[in-house]
Amino acid sequence: MLQNDLLLRTLRGEATERVPVWMMRQAGRYLPEYMVIKNKYGFFERCQTPELAAEITLQPVDIIGVDAAILFSDILVVPQAMGLEVELIESKGPNLPNPIQTKADLARIHVPNVEEQLGYVFEAIKLVKKELNNRVPLIGFAGAPWTLLCYMVEGKGSKTFDKAKAFCYTQPELAHTVLQMVTDTTIAYLKAQVKAGADVVQIFDSWGGLLSPHDFETYSLQYIRQIVAALKDEVLTIVFAKGAWHSLNAMAATGAAGLGIDWCIKPSVARELAGNQISLQGNFDPAKLLAPIPIIQQEVTTMLNAFGKGRYVANLGHGILPNVPVAHAKAFVDTVKQHVFNV
Repeated sequence: MLQNDLLLRTLRGEATERVPVWMMRQAGRYLPEYMVIKNKYGFFERCQTPELAAEITLQPVDIIGVDAAILFSDILVVPQAMGLEVELIESKGPNLPNPIQTKADLARIHVPNVEEQLGYVFEAIKLVKKELNNRVPLIGFAGAPWTLLCYMVEGKGSKTFDKAKAFCYTQPELAHTVLQMVTDTTIAYLKAQVKAGADVVQIFDSWGGLLSPHDFETYSLQYIRQIVAALKDEVLTIVFAKGAWHSLNAMAATGAAGLGIDWCIKPSVARELAGNQISLQGNFDPAKLLAPIPIIQQEVTTMLNAFGKGRYVANLGHGILPNVPVAHAKAFVDTVKQHVFNV
């Protein structure tokens, strides 16, 4: 039995004593304890060594006091498991030297046996669950198929992913084949995370906001919908599609328990679009954690009051930045924990 099940109860729409809080990318780069490990081991070595991944996952629970752990891993382990070479260059980001460009490239990827290719992730989950000892829930995750396709086609990070979009518009049949392969892999991957012990899973569509509402449905949401439907009876899911606020109502209709939102939409508008039958998560601008602590406290209080009590998880609107002082991250969490709503 979980000692702190605030996140799970909130996602189920149950009453809670206070708002739960965690932060995207909370396990990692802003923590000095993480930097010690980073300086000894390469990125994928950290991801693929269950003991290291577990230690990094637990750090923010112990140091910051968040209400949930989120597994330390990377969305690009899925394309890697599907057969693509993936490098992570420190300070530069991901690099896929042989991206998907033509139909012939399909021969280089496959829907893998996730237990064989991604077993290290499930071992890390089991270790984390053991070490957490029911203190807080564990969140597993995967990238949304559209976001993964962006990297698989572009071969690297981009602000616009023009190549990936052109790929979809000029070779739609091939794009949908790849997206379905990624979807099938992701469903198997997340189901195995749940089997290993994940209490919640989040689907990250970091680049969903690059698509028009119509294209978001065509190239992203229809695949997210498949994933949520496949998991619905097994686990609570959160969908986070950064910048795709135009489709909050459609995302709410997927059956997900929660929707993550970024800082570019007012809480009242997000609630109006999403409706009252789903929990919202967000939407503090990560850059605001660089402000003086009194400003952080004031801004967090404003955010909490804007969302109101119930069906709300306090979080950032995207991942925490590497240069955020630990004391500032802790101020964010502590302000949420201490907040009292005026009745």
